[in-house]
Order: sequence, then C-alpha cells, then structure tokens
Amino acid sequence: MARTIHPTAIVDSRAEIGEAVEIGPYAVIGPLVRIGRGCRIGAHTVVVGRTTLGADNNVYQFASIGDAPQDKKYGGEDTALEIGERNTIREFCTLNRGTVQDAAVTRIGSDNWIMAYVHIAHDCQIGSRTVFANNAQLAGHVHVGDDAVLGGFTVVHQRCRIGAHSLTAMGTILLKDLPPYVRASGNPARPHGLNVEGLRRRGFTVQQLATLRRAYRTLYRAGLTVEAARAEVDAQAAAHAELAPLAAFLGTASRGIIR
Repeated sequence: MARTIHPTAIVDSRAEIGEAVEIGPYAVIGPLVRIGRGCRIGAHTVVVGRTTLGADNNVYQFASIGDAPQDKKYGGEDTALEIGERNTIREFCTLNRGTVQDAAVTRIGSDNWIMAYVHIAHDCQIGSRTVFANNAQLAGHVHVGDDAVLGGFTVVHQRCRIGAHSLTAMGTILLKDLPPYVRASGNPARPHGLNVEGLRRRGFTVQQLATLRRAYRTLYRAGLTVEAARAEVDAQAAAHAELAPLAAFLGTASRGIIR
C-alpha cells in the first residue's frame, strides 16, 4: 500500500518512511526519523531527532515527538527516542529524547494508550500495554512497568519507578517508587490496596490474588520495616512466581517506596 503524505507536510528527504504511512497536513518530519509501516502521523505533528517509530503507531495532531530533552545539561549530543508498535499517542503529547547522563535513549514499548497532554521526559523507560490518562506528567529517568495505569494529572518525580500492574488515581503525586500491583493516590502518594480489578482483567486467578494480598499485608499492614518486609516477601516469592516481580522491585528501590 502506498504512502499518503499531504502536500503541505514537510518531510526531509533523508527520513525513512515505511509503506502505508499517512502523514497529515503541516506535519514536520526531520532527517533522522524512521517511521515504520502503517503509522499515522496527524496534522501539525512534529517528529524530529533520532526518533524511531515501529509499525502501526497512531500519533494524533499537534504532538511533539523526539525533540531535545528539557535538561539544562543537554549540549546537543546525539541521543534517541525509540517507540515500539501499535501505540496510540493523542493530541499535544510531548515525548523527548534521552541524555548522555543516562542511557541516551528514551524508550516506549508497544500497545500503550497515551492520552492528550501527556509528557514523557528524557531517559524514561516505558513498558508495554500501559495507560497514561490526560495530563500525566513524567520527569526524567522514570521507569514504568508493563500494564501500569496512570490516572489523569498524575505527576511523577524524576528517577521514580512505577511497577507493573500498578494504578494511580487522578491527581496523584509520586515522590517515591510505586511497587508492582499496588494502587496509590494522594499528595504525596499513599498505598490503597491492590489493583484487584486490573489484575482480574489480566487473568490473575483467585489463588494468585490471595498470594498478592498476603504480600501486600506483609509490606504495608504488618508493622515491619521495609527491610524486614522485603525479606519476608522474598521468602514468599520462593514458592509463588507471581511475587517475583514484587521481590525484585523491592530489592532495587533506590528512592524508597511509598508507605
């Protein structure tokens, strides 16, 4: 299938444009950009820098993809943004390249649903099948695990990690790491149980949910220090594979976890 490029779009001749790509009116595509098969780039969208989009991404109008990081240390180094496949990126999103102070690349996985006005800053590492509701804002170096859901106006401090299958409510301010499976809300964020409904939708069994509830009680209800709770969760994880992500996360929480 042929590409469809609106005559008002500005597409650098050095950009790599795949088959069946649609580029809308007044879009701007820079020289180092690679756009995979079947992508749709909406009107007035700007895609620049060393940016790669995999197949079948749908980028809505007025998004800014791959521009320079908002970091005063950035000195024009050759850094990148890598986006997987089948992502939806809605209006006015800003997704920035990485910096040499980190991995020099911002990565976004596949099948993510990124709503309007979302900001994903330099060096963020985003998994797959996540949901970012309107105006979710990530500072630099944030890591987000698979299947996490960020409510509208969630704000995340730099270098925080958000575990897989976790959930934040609208207006949540995350200043520390959010463990896998946990719901959070508030300013600053506090834990409010497991993301039970999300876990059910993703096929977790009754037995697995019971195991996760036990681990949650160990972490948040038993009156233990984080170190003592982590040791207990490690012991539980030896017999229950679904706890392995939680145990691994607790073992590498550099900013501390929400409590």
